[in-house]
Amino acid sequence: MSHLTGKRVAFVATNGFEDSELFEPWKAVTDHGATAVLVSTESGTITGKNGGEATVDLTTAEARADDYDALVLPGGVVNGDKIRMDTSAVDLVRALVTAAKPVGVICHGGWILTDADVVKGRTMTSYPSLRTDLVNAGATWVDEEVVCDQGLVSSRTPKDLPAFNDKLVEEIGEGLHPQRES
Repeated sequence: MSHLTGKRVAFVATNGFEDSELFEPWKAVTDHGATAVLVSTESGTITGKNGGEATVDLTTAEARADDYDALVLPGGVVNGDKIRMDTSAVDLVRALVTAAKPVGVICHGGWILTDADVVKGRTMTSYPSLRTDLVNAGATWVDEEVVCDQGLVSSRTPKDLPAFNDKLVEEIGEGLHPQRES
């Protein structure tokens, strides 16, 4: 039995996700005993930018933050741009982040965090083109392989996945991360 047994991790994505940024963290958390749940804007199947397919478990309108112990936001330009326009996805992400649950975000996955207004005062990284968006939303942006700020684990690109997955699993294992006072 692994240290993540009993943990439920929501992966929020839609068509155009970066395949490795969904499938590799999914494998990392499930290999450690967690249950991964794919939450998307529509039911059925979503397709990654490289053709990988994933079956949706719940729509963003059906998902409830209280049902999850952690959140993962894969990247992909199209995914990142589309998912942030879904009000239910933004509300779900905001609820999970403000509940101090561990969050993993990579590449363009961070765009939705700006719409959810949850990065102010946080240090994070992303694909370089998101730097201005994150800074304008109040984050401190750094160019590092993996950054962890109070349970918010962020990385830049698929090449960072080994470090991202290790830190993500560690943070999910630790559980809730109380937010600092503003």
